[in-house]
Amino acid sequence: MTAPIETYTLGYDAYAMRFLVRRSLESHGAFILPFVVPGLEVLDVGCGPGVMTLDLARRIGTGRITGLDMNEAQVRMGVQAAAAGGVSNAQFETGSAYALPFPDASFDLLFSHALLEHLREPQRAMAEFLRVLRPGGVLGVATPDWGGFLFGPPSPALTAAVQAYMGLQQRNGGDVSIGRRLGQIAADAGFEQVRQRARYENYDPLSIIGELLAFQLEDDGQPEHAATLRAWQRTPHGMFSQAWVACTGRKPLR
Repeated sequence: MTAPIETYTLGYDAYAMRFLVRRSLESHGAFILPFVVPGLEVLDVGCGPGVMTLDLARRIGTGRITGLDMNEAQVRMGVQAAAAGGVSNAQFETGSAYALPFPDASFDLLFSHALLEHLREPQRAMAEFLRVLRPGGVLGVATPDWGGFLFGPPSPALTAAVQAYMGLQQRNGGDVSIGRRLGQIAADAGFEQVRQRARYENYDPLSIIGELLAFQLEDDGQPEHAATLRAWQRTPHGMFSQAWVACTGRKPLR
């Protein structure tokens, strides 16, 4: 089966990279920490520049982690970061979430952060996640859910700008409301002990998120919405709170 062509809406420009490298396992992946013990074989799907991949590598000690991303430049960044940090139990590969380049039952834990919301066929990717896990292996995925975002001060122009970005991601094949469906997607793939929880990330300063969204909308030919976001991000009493949904589960023992 041919994998669909995917578009990563955030892109790979300097704004996106500054946005992504802010994330750490403690700040964005803490939900998986109760399952992380030394000696595990771990796969990080959609690893990006590898920040959380390397955080996991340091926690699993004698175990090994593989970071996988569809973008070769991101993989190179992960390799360079591992070398610079002296992390020897991490490797990085280029590949698709729809056809993971690993045999069945290869990993004890599969981690995927901020990937599924960009995919045209998340259920297909989830089936691959199940395939490469060993019986009893742990799944840990997280995505935003734009239906739970809070931003202000409210205005018709700001609402329209945020909706314009949501529309851009949807046109690119993503699903901005996938967070609330993660549990069902995992259960439909065959995972057991599925649990979902939500949390908020608060952006301060607002320019962290405002400039990122504005740049993508401007690049898409929507300068009026970009201008709205740039004006809003200078509001001293503004807020942007992003809803994240984390989902864990286990592959059945048989």
